[in-house]
Amino acid sequence: MIPQEIIRRKRDGEKLDREDIAAFIGAMARNEIAEAQVGAFAMACWFRGMTAEETVALTLAMRDSGEVLSWQGIGRPIADKHSTGGIGDNVSLMLAPIAAACGLAVPMISGRGLGHTGGTLDKLESIPGYGIMPDAALFRRTVDEIGCAIIGQTAALAPADKRLYAIRDVTATVDSVPLITASILSKKLAAGLETLTLDVKIGNGAFMTTAEEAQELAQSLVDVANGAGVRTAALMTDMNQPLADAAGNAVEMRNCVDFLKGLKSGTRLETVVLAFAAEMLVQSGLAISPADGERQAARALQSGRAAEIFGRMVHALGGPADFVERSETYLPKAPVEIAVTAERDGWLSACNARDIGMGVIELGGGRRLPTDAIDHRVGFDRITPLGTWLQRGDLIAMVHAADQASGEKAAQDLAGNYRLSDTPPDLPPVIVKRVDKSA
Repeated sequence: MIPQEIIRRKRDGEKLDREDIAAFIGAMARNEIAEAQVGAFAMACWFRGMTAEETVALTLAMRDSGEVLSWQGIGRPIADKHSTGGIGDNVSLMLAPIAAACGLAVPMISGRGLGHTGGTLDKLESIPGYGIMPDAALFRRTVDEIGCAIIGQTAALAPADKRLYAIRDVTATVDSVPLITASILSKKLAAGLETLTLDVKIGNGAFMTTAEEAQELAQSLVDVANGAGVRTAALMTDMNQPLADAAGNAVEMRNCVDFLKGLKSGTRLETVVLAFAAEMLVQSGLAISPADGERQAARALQSGRAAEIFGRMVHALGGPADFVERSETYLPKAPVEIAVTAERDGWLSACNARDIGMGVIELGGGRRLPTDAIDHRVGFDRITPLGTWLQRGDLIAMVHAADQASGEKAAQDLAGNYRLSDTPPDLPPVIVKRVDKSA
């Protein structure tokens, strides 16, 4: 295998063979190819694109660059969900225990915040003692005995993706659909899944801001995952406002516990969580229809079974045994709270969700550099959903800040982000569309 020949062929628009892609990615993972060559390959893929067959081959080569987990003998269908990222998107935290309560095994390998979007691992690290990087034996035992475990990607899983992503990040090739597809799916397929459900966000708080972009990415992810042997479908969901009524780390963990206690019924968040639980159950053969799946998920939530499983998972991975019952005792709280209120009567009609995510970063709840430490205490909560009628002085959101100055700035920015109107807004549905594999 001559790296520059593979780069030349892709540069000239030729279709690469599966063997050539595997050889190139294998050599890249072993650091046998220079960074300049990896960057050139990524740029050639960005300009020329990749066929579905090439993207499948790239995904599998990246998956096979490291360990592939096996769940043989676990006795449950192995399922997972992945989101392309949004604001107040803490669906995974509640979805994993709900799905486990319904009979699935959910080995959920999650990530940290990326850009303006929050990260599941950062939220979980608000819990004292929670270990996001357990050894393989504890990870398997937790999934086997409890039904789910939410952890971070180990160095042994898809190491080729880690190197390729770092180079894409500095060569302006992040926004390539084939490369995004392979990056997401290589890690998920390395987790040994049988089924996968994808949440592709669309809107001003998503990476894919238009319907066309979201559709292209969703279809690519679904087709490639199915082509790699994992039953997969996607739901495109709205991200023109925060999904939960909180955005941050500890504040979203409080939201999670409240949700599992049944205190968030009737919300957009509940609609999304139950829809994804239903999709996972149908794909795994444990529900005969989405309606049946939603009924099972609702029962798991209402009975308290999902909350019990979440609490057991937290304890198994090093957190407090009574976290669900006494979460307020354990979660850190910001010293400054500032209310953002409506300046006049009107319908809360619009906001820029991306700017809310950036506001969390400005408060210290996200990273500007990968090495930055984050303040788990800060963020926004009691966020009022769009379409709500407000009177002057009614709460739009509460700011949680480390100091008065940063809190006041965040409050001012947030107040300027929201729009009030004299007529009710025409809002998109939270579940926009389902995407299945191409015929």
